[in-house]
Amino acid sequence: MVIAKSWKIAKLFDGVPKDEDLQLVEEDLPGLKDGEMLIEAVYLTVDPYMRVMLETNGKVGDTMMGEQISKVIDSKNKDYPVGTIVRTHSGWRNRTIVTSEACRRMPELGDLSLSTALGVMGMPGMTAFFGFLEICKPKEGEVVVVSGAAGAVGSLVGQIAKIKGCKVIGFAGDEEKCKWIKGLGFDCVYNYKKVTINDALKEAAPDGVDCYFDNVGGEFTLSVLQNMKTFGRMSICGQISQYNATDKLKAELPFPMILFKQLLVQGFIVMRWYNRWAEGEKQMSEWIREGKITYKETVTEGFENMYTAFRGLFKGSNTGKAIVKC
Repeated sequence: MVIAKSWKIAKLFDGVPKDEDLQLVEEDLPGLKDGEMLIEAVYLTVDPYMRVMLETNGKVGDTMMGEQISKVIDSKNKDYPVGTIVRTHSGWRNRTIVTSEACRRMPELGDLSLSTALGVMGMPGMTAFFGFLEICKPKEGEVVVVSGAAGAVGSLVGQIAKIKGCKVIGFAGDEEKCKWIKGLGFDCVYNYKKVTINDALKEAAPDGVDCYFDNVGGEFTLSVLQNMKTFGRMSICGQISQYNATDKLKAELPFPMILFKQLLVQGFIVMRWYNRWAEGEKQMSEWIREGKITYKETVTEGFENMYTAFRGLFKGSNTGKAIVKC
């Protein structure tokens, strides 16, 4: 009998995630059946969207959702011998029994770390690649604003915008993060806690903003909206400022401004482009090897610290992609 650990929902989130909302539990796993494999997590991801998905689809007793990179440690499937590396949506579990249908294709990583399959070469990288290029359709010389610019997605969006010849304005939450993204090539960088967004954009983009990649939402996005050019494009990726909010945002409706500026404002879920992920992985890999894309990971050691890493997302504890290493 094999013992597995998992993080279970003990109480649905209400506002900021609390100690008592999740519980680390142990369970005995049964023996393998034909076609099954026992996998052990190597790297797991924590992402802000998990907060929203739990609120929307989660219930008490469920295992927290999420993706992991795992190693097969026992197998009754000839196509997945012991030692095979797999990518699965097994949730916050350290050991899991799966079938081949639960395993997703691994990207071609070459000499990159396995953890990048959860970051720059995984969902966040594809979110940046497709969510920016397909919706904003940037043109050389245009002005691009990125909120959450030191995060897993935002830091990549800014670099892709520079590759495309754009002027890039990034906002982050502390001086170290601002220093880092400035080093990535962002043209103008602001600590949003120390500036008025409207004043910063009047300074950095006096003629207005062509493209906005939104990871934050709330009043921040309303301020950017006021500075958009006619026919500007806004890619709505995340709303992290609102995920833990218990009071509804009171603000002027944005639709008149969207109308009269003739803006394209589009939200997206990255899985809409899943059949094209190989295309994005190939390009991101090339840009990394050419030195055009740099990435950073904030790695938390130990499966027992999953929840700490997750809660840190909403405090700005991570720079780049937040990863848990088992």
